[in-house]
Amino acid sequence: MEALCAISACIILLVTLVWAWKMLIWSWLKPKKLERVLREQGLKGNPYRFLVGDMKEYLKMEKEVRSKPLNLSDDIVPRVFPYGHQSITKHGKSSFVWFGPTPRVTITDPELVKEIFNKIYDFQKPNSNPLVRILATGLITHEGEKWSKHRKIINPAFHLEKLKMMLPIFFKSCNDMISKWEGMLSLDGSCEIDVWPSIQNLASDVIARTAFGSSYEEGIKIFQLQKEQAELTLEILMKVYIPGWRFLPTTTNKRLKEINRDIIASLNDIINKREREIKAGEATKNDLLGILLESNHKEIKDNNNNKNVGMNLDDVIKECKLFYLAGEETTSVLLVWTIVLLSRHPNWQARAREEVLQVFGNKQPDFEGLNHLKIMTMILYEVLRLYPPITVLPRAIHKDVKVGNLTLPAGVQITLPIVWIHHNHELWGEDAKVFNPERFAEGVSKATNGRNSFFPFGGGPRICIGQNFSMLEAKMAITLILQHFSFELSPTYAHAPASVITLEPQHGAHIILRKVEI
Repeated sequence: MEALCAISACIILLVTLVWAWKMLIWSWLKPKKLERVLREQGLKGNPYRFLVGDMKEYLKMEKEVRSKPLNLSDDIVPRVFPYGHQSITKHGKSSFVWFGPTPRVTITDPELVKEIFNKIYDFQKPNSNPLVRILATGLITHEGEKWSKHRKIINPAFHLEKLKMMLPIFFKSCNDMISKWEGMLSLDGSCEIDVWPSIQNLASDVIARTAFGSSYEEGIKIFQLQKEQAELTLEILMKVYIPGWRFLPTTTNKRLKEINRDIIASLNDIINKREREIKAGEATKNDLLGILLESNHKEIKDNNNNKNVGMNLDDVIKECKLFYLAGEETTSVLLVWTIVLLSRHPNWQARAREEVLQVFGNKQPDFEGLNHLKIMTMILYEVLRLYPPITVLPRAIHKDVKVGNLTLPAGVQITLPIVWIHHNHELWGEDAKVFNPERFAEGVSKATNGRNSFFPFGGGPRICIGQNFSMLEAKMAITLILQHFSFELSPTYAHAPASVITLEPQHGAHIILRKVEI
């Protein structure tokens, strides 16, 4: 018995020593080695501090910038990218910061950004906190062969011909919002409203209808759960990731898992119902789920009914969750910042309205007309430049890789600071921080002088699959708003862009609407 106890004690001691050694490597030896390699190549940054790195200062600065709004300007980089902006200012464009024990190298050269976007197997999406992966996995997180397979299956859902068929849905959802706003007008034909909740509801409504069609009501319930899930996830993102933390029965962890079970159960019901309809020979519905399932069945059939070629039920569920998160978030922030900027620049609002009335009058917008709105497109591009939905894109390196003159070791991550590059004077001229849609009058290539300095939807093979969907929805919404209202900022508006999942107005977007007569 004593011998058995002694052996058990030795095993426990050995396991403890192995675990302690691995923790020492992860939390100290590896970070110090990576730091030495980066400094040898001329990269600058703060010295590594055990476990936390720069996170203490990072979180303090994030809290500080969110404590008060900005003056009314588009110089938003110090507020939405505060620690990265400070690091570039202090250490130069070739610098790094510490996210816990992981160094992130900031890449600001457009040519290197382009190279990173194109080398999708060398520069991959970072492995996020496992609890964060509950919120969003799918095409956006897959790598290698799985990414290629999913991209091929999902692509048909976003072809222009399919988007044309979704235009009546865009119109209905937008028109419903316009009707609600009209119902809020006072006798003098004006009202003050925070448009941010309306815009979020609009984007959710559109994605629910286009994703699930007749199961729209169930889709809305799922999206409400996902919204709560996103808010809880943000709490996790603001903390240093500690392996194993997700297994602790904290209130946040338990609620996240509970929400996830409810979402999966609801999506299971919707997808199984649709699969039964397909097997019964019913016509494919032209919503995103219907197109996705049809494409998936075709891929399996074309490969001799090999189900390993297509998506399984779990894959489809994850892509449905992603439809909402990416579709709702991206379009809603594009719309709200467009309204804010047109409120601040009445000359551009007038020019956009004049173009809309010239093309459509008071008639329902159609696909061809929306695609020919040149001034509208210029405005949306400039909004995306100044207020990109995603302010920063991270990439992970899993093997030593060369980019430009740098040789970056495995274990390092990369930061592509979209918002910083979009506001850089060297790339965009002296008016880089000024709203000037005219710069896009001759297209993106002319505006950027052929450099890769404009990438609001990412770039390379992994460029956002839904960018045309988002732009078409935005054009429809802004067109209808311009047909019915003029708008200006309310005196109560507080300018406070903040990076949450996307770049949101922290205190909403308070606007004064006035009915226009056509």
